[in-house]
Amino acid sequence: MKKIINFTSLFVFMVLLVGCIGEEKGQLSRVDVQKIDTEGKYENVVMITDSETIELLRQAFEQIKWDDKMVKMARKPDVEATLFYTFDENKPERLYEHEIWFNESSGTATIISNNENESYGELDKDNAQALKNNFLN
Repeated sequence: MKKIINFTSLFVFMVLLVGCIGEEKGQLSRVDVQKIDTEGKYENVVMITDSETIELLRQAFEQIKWDDKMVKMARKPDVEATLFYTFDENKPERLYEHEIWFNESSGTATIISNNENESYGELDKDNAQALKNNFLN
């Protein structure tokens, strides 16, 4: 009898654990991009909604190596991107804002996010180039 109770408790714990892990995985549905010129002036917002580009951007954003340190950048970002995630069809989308700096010398990108689980991130050369191609062209 004790084994059955232990097994049942373990099973319930595993179900709860799996449920919590999958809860925060939203679907990227749209990205709004706003370029900032060298004088710090904002350009018009461009809305990206086509599924192929959204998938490329989702894959690139998943490669960001996040850190919890706070940083202050010397210049304005090159791009501000707002990511729209759908977690539940019956609830409104969640918006996460990202400021992105493209580092010309290394080819990488630096990202600062307003998401509580992400604050400061770095993106490698290949994924930074994918963002740059989609955001600045």
